[in-house]
Amino acid sequence: MLSPLAPRSDFPLLAANPGLHYLDSAATSQKPAAVLDAIRDFYANANANPHRGAYALSARATDLYHEARATIARFVGVADADAVIFTRGTTEAMNLVASSWGRANVQAGDEIVITALEHHANFVPWQQLALATGATLRIVELRDDQTIDLDQLRALVTTRTKLVAITHVSNAVGAITPLDEVVHLVRARSAAVIVVDGAQAVPHLPVAFDALDIDFYAFSGHKLLGPMGIGCLIGRRALLEKMPPYQYGGDMIEWVRDTDSTWNVIPHKFEAGTPNAADAVALAAAIRYLEQLGMTNVRAHEVALLERAEAAVRALPGVTVYGPPPAQRSGVLSFSLADVHPHDLATILDQHGVCIRAGHHCAQPLMRRLGVSATARASFYVYSDEADVNALVGALTAAQQLFASVE
Repeated sequence: MLSPLAPRSDFPLLAANPGLHYLDSAATSQKPAAVLDAIRDFYANANANPHRGAYALSARATDLYHEARATIARFVGVADADAVIFTRGTTEAMNLVASSWGRANVQAGDEIVITALEHHANFVPWQQLALATGATLRIVELRDDQTIDLDQLRALVTTRTKLVAITHVSNAVGAITPLDEVVHLVRARSAAVIVVDGAQAVPHLPVAFDALDIDFYAFSGHKLLGPMGIGCLIGRRALLEKMPPYQYGGDMIEWVRDTDSTWNVIPHKFEAGTPNAADAVALAAAIRYLEQLGMTNVRAHEVALLERAEAAVRALPGVTVYGPPPAQRSGVLSFSLADVHPHDLATILDQHGVCIRAGHHCAQPLMRRLGVSATARASFYVYSDEADVNALVGALTAAQQLFASVE
């Protein structure tokens, strides 16, 4: 039996619901007690506004906020911690780049290259930027296994390409992008800025931004055991310093005169208003929890679970599994069951205590290419085990029997 990498007892919601099989971690992860404790401890013992008070409590809050940024920078391999910008998550991070860097640098005649694999958060901002500026949007198609067609990427990237936006790991099918190959290909053909959606990568794979030779990388805290409403944009300092602010208000200014203003240094230039300090501190606690587990172990655990789950699900009649082989995927099993709508399937599985996602997974361009409106998606994480796999297969079998009896 494959045991969980992290004990369910560390996760209050799972510990209180022993019959629950939570297989929707790609949507959001469960939270360990260490993260919940960090949030409560901040508000109970350090609650003050960072950067705004000349008293000890505010200094304590400021220190914790800065320490959280340093912890996150270490975890994702960024030597320059000030290049880590706190956002509400990946979606806001992508919109920040599109609105700030994009509006200042992209113009008619330029080309933006994205892929058909992208989450809407890494598709729509560039689509809308192209429409607003008159730039041309180029979409890289996929191979039969829903991985990015690198040959077509090579053909689409030219000297006119201003930006390439690409996912590190697909949320819908789990496909892992070979970033080294992509970056080498893009750098050999253009001076394009490379933007990477790391929302599904940072929770599951070791990531080292400084070694990737990319320009921007975004991820969300709630998918890696942290709170909702906190995430990060990592950028090259040279680009961040030239970019105009994304929002205006407190703490992002240097001087406000009657007729104009000047801006604070990074990261503060992009963090207008009262910071989400408690959630930043809790995200750092989540990272320390993952570091204790070891990201190499996280990856190995997921691959082992995914291999067993896929083999068992494929053995059922009428099942179609999407994406490349498990070794080339993160902990996602995306599938469909013949003659059963994914939403109906998810409802039936819920009656058996199995939580999966059903829908287009905010990836409608990908769904169109698959020829479906939706898929069912089971996603595994550190607290998942073989009992979850068995429950999934048992519930799918029960669903098939139910629909067969209805027919």
